[in-house]
Amino acid sequence: MADILTPALGESVTEATIGKWTKKAGDAVKKDEVLVELETDKVSLEVVSPADGILSEIKAPDGETVTPGAVLGVVSQGAAAAPAAEAPKAEAKAAPAPKAEAAPAAEPAPATPAPAAASAGAVPIMTPTMGESVAEGTMGTWLKKAGDTVAKDEMLVEIETDKVAVEVSAPAAGVLTIDAEAGSTVAPGQQIGSIAASGEGASPAPAAAAPASANAGSAQIKPGEEPHLSPAVQRVVTENNLDPKAIAATGPKGHITKADAIAAIGATAPAPAAAPAAPAAPRADQPREERVRMTRLRQTIARRLKESQNTAAQLTTFNEVDMTNVMALRAQYKEAFEKRHGVKLGFMSFFTKAIVAALKEIPAVNAEIDGTDIIYKNHYDIGVAVGTEKGLVVPVLRDADQLSLAGIEKGIAALGKAARDGDLTLDQLQGGTFTITNGGTYGSLMSTPILNAPQSGILGMHNIVQRPMAVDGQVLIRPMMYLALSYDHRIVDGKEAVTFLVRVKELLEDPARALLDL
Repeated sequence: MADILTPALGESVTEATIGKWTKKAGDAVKKDEVLVELETDKVSLEVVSPADGILSEIKAPDGETVTPGAVLGVVSQGAAAAPAAEAPKAEAKAAPAPKAEAAPAAEPAPATPAPAAASAGAVPIMTPTMGESVAEGTMGTWLKKAGDTVAKDEMLVEIETDKVAVEVSAPAAGVLTIDAEAGSTVAPGQQIGSIAASGEGASPAPAAAAPASANAGSAQIKPGEEPHLSPAVQRVVTENNLDPKAIAATGPKGHITKADAIAAIGATAPAPAAAPAAPAAPRADQPREERVRMTRLRQTIARRLKESQNTAAQLTTFNEVDMTNVMALRAQYKEAFEKRHGVKLGFMSFFTKAIVAALKEIPAVNAEIDGTDIIYKNHYDIGVAVGTEKGLVVPVLRDADQLSLAGIEKGIAALGKAARDGDLTLDQLQGGTFTITNGGTYGSLMSTPILNAPQSGILGMHNIVQRPMAVDGQVLIRPMMYLALSYDHRIVDGKEAVTFLVRVKELLEDPARALLDL
């Protein structure tokens, strides 16, 4: 026997949501075969089989919240494979027995209606467990109305918490009763509805639907009802104002996958061209306010930034840098650089080199506090803030001190692409020692960046602006950029912070100093 365990999820990630199992209980599996995908606040994580054998038990079904180290399932190894494979068959044969008791008068024919009769007492729909630290959730919109007939395991409603979105499916087939309306707050274990037998007059309906149950996924979408969307797909649809009914579904049972939703973004891109057609009444058919629930990623960003603000003694010091020499160097060599290395020469590589040199001189800015200890880092893993459609993420460029300008540019380009495509791994998002954020990309003139805890420093780059400057007694127009260093005053003194920023300024204004190690 080998347990399938939830892997470590990262420094700041304490729980994950089970996505979808690729195998069923009783299926044969191979070692290192992907069995299930876990969704966290930041990334999706694949869990593989620890051994060859049979997936004998799934302990954490789809949609359940798990913590690192939790047992997700069990793989039976070796000779246990054959008996395990027989178990589903035995269950399948045993299943008709209750049906025979429920309808002894017509044993062969009414096999399908029999379960409805057996569940004459209403089956409650309960709020599932939502994680150790989650005490309540908010009801989303029910996909069915009270009185509708539902199939077993059909998706009914989604409950949103401060960490995850939990899907609730029908525990049995029958008629739906709703106890908790959309928007209401519910606690784990609370009854939010029930499923009752559809009754004698309605019993033919489930029987008629039974032959189509093999293709239930596609059948539920075709009649024109809203298709079932997973939390990841729902975010893409909501953020891009997509119509789920217009998206071509390629997933199992006719469900829309995340890739389907992303592909639909490009297909619907020309639609905004119709907007200028109604200039006369810009707000005639729009509400004055609109309330939209924050995504899980946005909630996590908000929580972590507030924790950083509450924990560290944050101060910001400013300086300005004349970008003349860096811009001239870049203009002189950018074509040869791109031809030689296959990547464009940007400003980030110059800044990264200057920052690493300054961190070596002022090690406190590259350190962090752990309780009453200071941890000085002798490696230089630079986080680079990247804005995406879902929010801000900070992938980490490892061992930046050992990279050339070309290596830095290639590394940052790869991380930026992975961030925008949603392909970042947990390892790429943790362990940074210092962070760079470039508000100048969006035209920012000056800002006070907030620390990326537990780091002690973050450098804010800003827009390059042509300004008159006094140079050797003359007024000259120079490309100037404001720099902002936010630092944790608990570990970094003001003198060290100012010295660090001046050192960065010197290395950028005279790039040859870095080459000569001056």
